[in-house]
Amino acid sequence: MVKIDLITGFLGSGKTTFIKEYAGYLISKGEKICIIENDYGAVNIDMVMLQDLLSDNCNLEMIVGGDGKEAHRRRFRTKLISMGMSGYDRVLIEPSGIYDVDEFFDVLYDEPLDRWYEIGNVISLVDAGAVFYLGDFERYIFMSEIASAGKLVFSKLDMVSDKKAVLDAVNKIMDEFGGKSFDMSKDIVAKPIDEFTPDDFEALCSCGYRHASYVKLPIEDKQFTPLFYFDVAMPLDKLREIAKGLLTDAKAGHVIRIKGFVQISENEQTELNATEKEIKTTPIVSSRNVLIVIGEGLDKAYINSIFKDYCSVVSL
Repeated sequence: MVKIDLITGFLGSGKTTFIKEYAGYLISKGEKICIIENDYGAVNIDMVMLQDLLSDNCNLEMIVGGDGKEAHRRRFRTKLISMGMSGYDRVLIEPSGIYDVDEFFDVLYDEPLDRWYEIGNVISLVDAGAVFYLGDFERYIFMSEIASAGKLVFSKLDMVSDKKAVLDAVNKIMDEFGGKSFDMSKDIVAKPIDEFTPDDFEALCSCGYRHASYVKLPIEDKQFTPLFYFDVAMPLDKLREIAKGLLTDAKAGHVIRIKGFVQISENEQTELNATEKEIKTTPIVSSRNVLIVIGEGLDKAYINSIFKDYCSVVSL
């Protein structure tokens, strides 16, 4: 049977960065893997970031949505059926940063998938700097995404100095919704991802998952909205100015994350990954320039007016 690992984590926690390293380790062991970028949005930006992993032993697939949870679930199931005879040793699934983990378990328990695939590991990324500042509904989403994890990986540790305080914040949220707490000695990997050893990766490869039990709340399709902007071009200082403004501008709604690729000069592109706590830009060469703005209660017309002079297509 093909093992399936789910890599979860709230928006901006570093899932794609982790997957690049985790997948590289699996490939170095000789495993043939496939990575499924499994997103509710109409465009999958993270897919572009993983292109350099493509090889004889690593394939990339994606599922995009934008038309409701049930349609997305059907596409996920159909994708796994179509891949069933492809000879993979392991499949890694990176869902949206806003994801109902029950979908993962429900689909894999369906026939014929339950005869072809077995759940390997659930690994959850925790943004060590952001866990203290989640809003009420964000706390629930965060809890639901980590509750089944066999191990938690604390990311962005440069933002905090006290790992125990991060764990205490995590367990306070777990307790709030009736979830099971985590233990530092057996459930946590807390070091920068580029410092992981083969032993760290091996522990993650066999961490399994937990049977989670907690108070369920409905996750509506339109609780969080993605807005997309294509052929985005502007100077770097203007990009940072706009990102900073949107993340703090009440008129825009509650913007949680802005990410994507932007042309900042005739011959330069940058990758933007922006949250309220950090605005990060990194030089990159990408095949397209597209930005996604993710948040709650977004004023599309207002945000479109900010981007209209810097892109060819505003969000519809």
